[in-house]
Amino acid sequence: MWHIIVTSTPQIFWAGIKFTIPLAVISFVIGFIIAVGTALVRISTPKGNSVTRSLWRLLKWFLSFYVWLFRSTPLLVQLFIIFFGLPNAGIQFSAFTAGIITFSLNTGAYCSETIRGAISSIPESQWEAAYSIGMTYRQVLFRIIFPQALRVALPPLSNSFIGLVKDTSLASSITILEMFMVSQQITAKNYEPLLMYTIVAVIYALFCSVLTILQHYLEKRTSRYVKVAGE
Repeated sequence: MWHIIVTSTPQIFWAGIKFTIPLAVISFVIGFIIAVGTALVRISTPKGNSVTRSLWRLLKWFLSFYVWLFRSTPLLVQLFIIFFGLPNAGIQFSAFTAGIITFSLNTGAYCSETIRGAISSIPESQWEAAYSIGMTYRQVLFRIIFPQALRVALPPLSNSFIGLVKDTSLASSITILEMFMVSQQITAKNYEPLLMYTIVAVIYALFCSVLTILQHYLEKRTSRYVKVAGE
């Protein structure tokens, strides 16, 4: 047993460093950018002529549909549609690219609601006060509202990233050699499924524990100037 642990653990861990973590990080960064753009569009009020307002409303409807679609369908089904389904329509991606696209769009849909809620939680009086001293919408948003909203959104965003690290195990279904798939390949050779899946579970737990510690640190750093009620 110890021989299997010693020889298999480095292979699984290396697959995590080579595929699992990059897949999660790249997807989350892209998904966060999508989420911010989606949230800002959905909370904004269109200005300009009737054509501009109509186009803006159409964009808001499309983004609302996108969020609904990716929050209403299983992630595994989304992976299969993009990797196995789209080639029938003449659109083909490598396994890693398909994983990035799927995880990014899924993350963007969920995180956009987190960011939208965080921005909406900032009192309207702060917008009014900033406008009263001559600040533009862009200045108010990025100098006053967004930094506060990001602090509010940090815990759920961190949870989304930790969840994404675990969800990358689904990438094995589209042939990405991440940790879970490597453990399956080793299991097919040594016929020790309980031991191998326990090892991969421990490594996932290790990664997520490190991320949880980082999350707590960031929460303390971003909240160091916030006064606690009663102080």
